[in-house]
Amino acid sequence: MSTTHPSNRLVRAEFTSRPIMSLALCALGVAAIVASAKAQIPFWPVPLTLQTLVIAVLAMAYGSRLGGVTLAAYLALGAAGLPVFAGTPEKGIGLAYMAGPTGGYLVGFLLGGALMGWLADRGWGRDLPRAVAAVTAGHLVILALGTLWLSLLIGWPKAVAAGLVPFLWPSVVKTLLAAFLVVGASRLVQRLRG
Repeated sequence: MSTTHPSNRLVRAEFTSRPIMSLALCALGVAAIVASAKAQIPFWPVPLTLQTLVIAVLAMAYGSRLGGVTLAAYLALGAAGLPVFAGTPEKGIGLAYMAGPTGGYLVGFLLGGALMGWLADRGWGRDLPRAVAAVTAGHLVILALGTLWLSLLIGWPKAVAAGLVPFLWPSVVKTLLAAFLVVGASRLVQRLRG
C-alpha cells in the first residue's frame, strides 16, 4: 500500500516530468547557487555566503528529486574544477578545494538539501511552523557536517569557534527568510492556479 503526501512544492511533478524543463530548472538552480556562493562576507576559515538560503529555497521548492539532482550537479561542476564554490579560484579548485576547510559544508549542502526536499515532498512547506522546522533540520545537517569536517583539520574547539558559532545567527535569519519565501510563494502559486 502506498501513501501519498500532499506536497507544497512550487515545482510540481507533472511540470518536471518533461526532461527539458527539468534540465532548465536544474541549470537555473545551479546558477542561483553559484551566484549565492560569490555573494559573501569574508570569514576565516569559512566565508559567510547566501548559499544556505538559496539551497533551502531550492530544496523546498524543487523537492527531493530535482533538488538533489541540482545540488549534485553543482558539486559535480566544482569537483570537475569549475570555479563555482565560494573560495574558488582564489583558494584552489576541484577536489583539492573540496577536501579543504569547506568540504563538510559542501557535503552538508547535498544531505541537508535532500532532507529539506524530502520534507517538502511530504507537505512540510505548506505552513510556516513546519517550513521553519524543515529548513532548520537542513541547516543543522549542513552546520553539523561542516563543523565535524573542520574539526578534523583544525581541532574541535577551533572548529566550533570558527565554523559553527559565527554561523548560528545568520542561519536563524536565513532559515526564517527561506521559510517565509517558500510558504509565501506556495500560497501565491496556489491562488494563481485557482
